Amino acid sequence: MSHTPADSTPAAATSSGSQFQGLGLPREPHLLDKLTVIHKHRRPVIIVFLAVLGWFMLDSYTTIPQYRASARLMIEEESSGVSAAAAGDLAQAIFYQDPEIYFQTQYRVLRGRELARRVAGALDLSRVPEFNGQGAKPTPLAEGISTVKSALRAPLRWVAPADPGAPIEPPAVNESAIERAYVDGLLSRIGVEPVRGSRLVDISFQAADPEFAARAINTLAEQYVTQNLEFKVQEIQKSLEYLAQERRRQQAVVQASERALAEYREQQNALSLDSSQNIVVSRLNSLNDSAVRARTERMQRETLWRQVQQAGNDRDSLSSIVQNTFIQTLKGRLTDLERDRTRLSERYGERHPEMEAIRVSIANAERQLANEIDRAVQTIRSEYEAAATQERELARALEEQKTAAMDLNSKRIDYTVIEREAETNRELYNSLLQREKELQVIANSRANNVRIIDRAEVPSGPFTPNHRRDWLLALLFATVFGCAIAFGLDYLDDTVKTPDDIARRLKLRFLGLVPSVSGDRHPLLSGPVPHDFGEAFRALRTALVSQATADGPKVISVTSAQPLEGKTTTAVNLAMALAVGGSRVLLVDADMRRPSVHKALRIANDRGLSQLLAGQVRMREVVNRTHDPNLLVITAGRTPSNPSELLSADRMRALVHGLESGPFDWVIIDTPPVLAVTDAVIVAPLVAGVVFVVGSEMTRWQLAERAVQTLLSGNPRSVVAVLNKVDFARNRYYYSRYYGHQYKSYYAEAPAA
Repeated sequence: MSHTPADSTPAAATSSGSQFQGLGLPREPHLLDKLTVIHKHRRPVIIVFLAVLGWFMLDSYTTIPQYRASARLMIEEESSGVSAAAAGDLAQAIFYQDPEIYFQTQYRVLRGRELARRVAGALDLSRVPEFNGQGAKPTPLAEGISTVKSALRAPLRWVAPADPGAPIEPPAVNESAIERAYVDGLLSRIGVEPVRGSRLVDISFQAADPEFAARAINTLAEQYVTQNLEFKVQEIQKSLEYLAQERRRQQAVVQASERALAEYREQQNALSLDSSQNIVVSRLNSLNDSAVRARTERMQRETLWRQVQQAGNDRDSLSSIVQNTFIQTLKGRLTDLERDRTRLSERYGERHPEMEAIRVSIANAERQLANEIDRAVQTIRSEYEAAATQERELARALEEQKTAAMDLNSKRIDYTVIEREAETNRELYNSLLQREKELQVIANSRANNVRIIDRAEVPSGPFTPNHRRDWLLALLFATVFGCAIAFGLDYLDDTVKTPDDIARRLKLRFLGLVPSVSGDRHPLLSGPVPHDFGEAFRALRTALVSQATADGPKVISVTSAQPLEGKTTTAVNLAMALAVGGSRVLLVDADMRRPSVHKALRIANDRGLSQLLAGQVRMREVVNRTHDPNLLVITAGRTPSNPSELLSADRMRALVHGLESGPFDWVIIDTPPVLAVTDAVIVAPLVAGVVFVVGSEMTRWQLAERAVQTLLSGNPRSVVAVLNKVDFARNRYYYSRYYGHQYKSYYAEAPAA
């Protein structure tokens, strides 16, 4: 048997250099793996599913049917009505700029106590069975459910913050206990829902009596319209009283100011001042306009003349000259002549008569163009000089007229003050008079910006309970809670459960798995065991034989993280499976503290490994035969005081070395659990490989990982894992999907052999 240097990492412990390797690699998780969790915890899932479903259905079928009647209102902005045009105050301007504040105010009014009190009086709730205790009463079971639901919802209630746009509540009205109960009962049943993107509002009312629900919501709509109109009429009446009082006071002020103006006219001859002032101001305005136009024209002419002066010989490129129609014509003619000369020069010489004639024509055209440009420049200069002369004359006349206006203005300052005061008082009086008449028209018209669009009809069926919706919600919530319970239990379960867990978490090669067998503590292949149990050990035997490529006996040890994980049962049955397959097998019980091999095989334990390592007996004296001639056993013997020292002594190394070269094909050593004592760590580097047994759904992650780390600290050559005590019935979906463990189905429920 080759000895490959061991590494301290799990990957090195399972490297290809070891004598045998485990089977199985980490598998990528799949979405369907989640179904294994639900299938595994199907019992609590079913219990929770049925409990939630029953709760919902019990609540649905024990709830008193409630009917909901709805009406539709239209609430227009006050700024869009006649009242806004007449009111004109700051509040209306605010509503016009932000209508949302007005609408939110109206929504609060619809749910206000004042309106509810009016509705309660109109409905005469004392005769309504639902409000006087004579209506349909829920069953005691329904009352209990309602109480529990209220208790569960109480901590989750949310109190909305105060809305700055909400109306100011009127002072509290003294309410009797009965009236307060009626108002509270109505408010708890009223629903207000604005229709998005419109000025419509849906209001609803729910009750056990469908006719009362329709009557109540219609009464609410009518009372709201009436209350809104009353508020508007009251506001208009207050405004009319105020305007009438202000109009009478302003009338006296207007009469006094008119009288003062008439007296000043008589004393200061204000009529002639008015006539002269009109003439002076009119002429002053006319001269000022003319002066501005003259200044503008002079600046334009001056700018044009300066451009001509600055252009020099390039005057013909100025826009004012280029735009001259005659100059454009001359330039076009000169261009045509140049084109003709170029065309003739290709055919004739310079002294040809036609060339002489074309040169003369070009010279005449150029001379005529230069004369016309000079004439245009002279015209620009003349226009500039004329504009400057006109500007100076108008400026002098304007100054003279300003002096005359200032003299006249100083004489009528007092008159203007008195006149403006009289005009202001007169305008204010006319405004008050007009506003009073408009408000009077509005008050007589009784216009309202709120009206009923659709009245409520008697509902044909209850809106709650909706059994179809309750069934759907019950199924949804029951499924969600059931799955949550399954995944919650799976999350809390931190034990090693599947081969994927071994490969992914422990980083160990997976050799195989062994199903659980109920009843017998040490089920043996030699006895009546289930078929899947026997097939599991045959699979383990096949894996060991196929992976052990080295020549000579293969010595392996079997251990676990903690007791009761089935390491001894695994070691014994693995030895039996190898012996049945034709291999000569020696089973050694190295667990000298709590030996179990002799109990499983029902043989004596008076002499064994402890006496052999102590030098008290010889090898042939401790070897025991079994019913299978290919299987020999060395029991642990009497418990010594120093098992660890015996296993770490040279005798143990010599024993293992002798077994490697002995007559056996396989040597299986049963060692104590890793976390209990250090015996397994001492034996691990002496053997070709270690079989680490993990109890399915028994060993926690932390314990298994610590056991593996402890085992690897002894530098074993190879470590593989066996998942023991697997409950196929509990994890049927997982193993049937990924490992195909269907032995019973394959054997067609054959009787145990």
